[in-house]
Amino acid sequence: MDAAQQLLEIEAIKQLKARYFRLLDTKDFAGWTEVFAPHFDHFMEMEQQEINGPREEFVAFVAERLAGMTTVHHGTMPEIELLSDTKAKGIWAFVDHITPANGPKEDGMVLQGFGHYHETYEKIDGVWRIATQRVTRLRLDITMPEPQ
Repeated sequence: MDAAQQLLEIEAIKQLKARYFRLLDTKDFAGWTEVFAPHFDHFMEMEQQEINGPREEFVAFVAERLAGMTTVHHGTMPEIELLSDTKAKGIWAFVDHITPANGPKEDGMVLQGFGHYHETYEKIDGVWRIATQRVTRLRLDITMPEPQ
């Protein structure tokens, strides 16, 4: 693969991750399902949460967990390495902000986290998909609302 093609492939992976964040935050879970490979492995270190299997299982888990919440995810500083024509790996720094949809109330905490996504990608039928994901957190700030 020549240098120009490598840059095009890296840009396609960046676009994939941009869709990941947008579709997650807008709760378009049908669209979000399509960013993952059919078999998807996820691990979140801080919570020791692991899901391995059909991508639909992971998407359903996240959709249930984020019901009634507003999320904002920002991914930056991608480090993407092409391993072959159909495999790649990457690391993304991220910040996420999670709050109850109607704003903080007595029963709703606000979470703001900082960390990294460590991912592998597969090009399936000409389209890059996220195949594995390990989320590491450097910091998680939890704010409880003030009593009324």
